[in-house]
Amino acid sequence: MALVNGLEAMLARGQDSALLRYGLGGEYLKLRQYDWAIGHLQKAVVLDPKYSAAWKLLGKTLTEAKRIDEAIQAYEDGIRAAEGKGDKQAAKEMTAFLKRLQR
Repeated sequence: MALVNGLEAMLARGQDSALLRYGLGGEYLKLRQYDWAIGHLQKAVVLDPKYSAAWKLLGKTLTEAKRIDEAIQAYEDGIRAAEGKGDKQAAKEMTAFLKRLQR
């Protein structure tokens, strides 16, 4: 929780960035605080729409929160973002996760 508090303090000081939001999303996911995690990850991909790792973590978090339709959309958007910047590995991973959800 100390890491979350430190990251939240950085955000409160105006140091907002996609990377900071990704870090907060990951930490809140570890704590199973899905709504907080999702909010930060959604902001990360708004700040950097090509941030494929953030799209992948957003899809995972939405899946764990049982928000399957939203997870499918996140993975689809993430695959497009990853392919657009040539991040083939991230696109491949998200495609596999997406196929599991669509079964």
